[in-house]
Amino acid sequence: MQLALRDITKRFGSLVANDHISLTVEPGEIHCLLGENGAGKSTLMNVLYGLYTADEGSIELDGVEQHFDGPGDAIAAGIGMVHQHFMLVPVFTVAENVMLGNESTGFAGSLDLGAARARVREISERFGFHVDPDAVVEELPVGVQQRVEIIKALSRDARVLVFDEPTAVLTPQETDELMAIMRQLAESGVGIVFITHKLREVRAVADRITVIRLGKVVGEASPTASNNELAALMVGREVELTVQKQPPTLGDEALVVEGLTVVDAAGITQLDGVSFTVRAGEILAVAGVQGNGQTELTEALLGLQDGVRGSARLDGQELVGRSVRKILDAGVGFVPEDRQVDGLVGTFTIAENLMLDRSFGKPFVSTGTVNQSLLRRFAEEKLAEYDVRAPGISTPAGSLSGGNQQKVVVARELSKDLRLLVAAQPTRGVDVGSIEFIHSQIVATRDSGVPVVVVSTELDEVAALADRIMVLYRGKVVGIVPADTPRDVLGLMMAGERPAEEVA
Repeated sequence: MQLALRDITKRFGSLVANDHISLTVEPGEIHCLLGENGAGKSTLMNVLYGLYTADEGSIELDGVEQHFDGPGDAIAAGIGMVHQHFMLVPVFTVAENVMLGNESTGFAGSLDLGAARARVREISERFGFHVDPDAVVEELPVGVQQRVEIIKALSRDARVLVFDEPTAVLTPQETDELMAIMRQLAESGVGIVFITHKLREVRAVADRITVIRLGKVVGEASPTASNNELAALMVGREVELTVQKQPPTLGDEALVVEGLTVVDAAGITQLDGVSFTVRAGEILAVAGVQGNGQTELTEALLGLQDGVRGSARLDGQELVGRSVRKILDAGVGFVPEDRQVDGLVGTFTIAENLMLDRSFGKPFVSTGTVNQSLLRRFAEEKLAEYDVRAPGISTPAGSLSGGNQQKVVVARELSKDLRLLVAAQPTRGVDVGSIEFIHSQIVATRDSGVPVVVVSTELDEVAALADRIMVLYRGKVVGIVPADTPRDVLGLMMAGERPAEEVA
């Protein structure tokens, strides 16, 4: 079945999320939709899936125009979607999830679960998925849960499958398995739309690439295009994709963490006896699939978590048990994983956001009064230094693009007199041009002698920045290894397997 999107335009007020986008997906083709977060990829797919209605343009299947009033219409027409965050009921079995919303009945109106089991087995055997229809979803590994999502779509005779950022929660090995599955699906005649911003994955599996920037198609590319060529299309300029850094000049042990444990309000241990050290002038990168204790680790270091046991000493001073204010005043910089929730006040100006955690005293406040001229000079300097694209320092931070919001957060945190930098997902949702800049600033901070802890789910980022890598799995340290550890070894560690050799 051929899918054709013709001049799709979708507006949200004055924002044009999709601007006359056209593309086709042929049967048996993997068509990659490449672009940074905020480029309009997911909006376009939500139009295709019936979640949004286009303001202009049309959707055609085999040359026939379609009108979808909701996902049910799209599914009935043969379109399936595998979401980044799985749409499964954890306590249901695989078969129950597959039949959910498409229930068939047997004798006396009872649910025909046997038919659902048979359908799961038939699809699983055809594609070699090895999925037990009676397995409970919450007990399955993440990669297998994703196969359940695919089976669910195929059970409804999907002839076009949309994969929306499907590798965000997968280990490298699970990602490789998914690539193989996508190729197998394409060989069976299924058309695939693959949404991603990861250049490595695009070049590995795509038959055709369409690049979207700021809601518009800016070009098509061949899978043989280099990473630099693809990045330039995404950003609109040449980008240096390799982090330039010299070997570290290591100082004394600066951050010493011993037995750090976090138990949540429900009594569940989220971080379990984590111990490590970071020396002055070193970047320790924390790797792992999202949800394995990384958030709790950074928040425990910043005093944002209750129920913390163990010790975290910075230059000999204990951080555990101190207030967030005292930890920040001790020289800890924090780039949070969600800038909009924890990093910025959207209604405040850029200038106000740049002094957020220094609004209690020098250099900006004296006797309860803000030194406006000093703040203005500081803010203007940071806008220029960090290349924040904004009309001026009085612009509300919430009106900036994601990359520029992140630059404001990074500028604020790195402009302090730092003794430790903790950066969680420092380039999440940021275009490759801004990634280049933020990485350079983190390396410069390390080179100034500051210890740095970087938490990232992106293995490319981990490998680019790290001097050593610590892998977390289910709240525990699997191992601490050198920065040049192969990706396949790191992938096994992210799945809980300890490395054969480990360095402290």
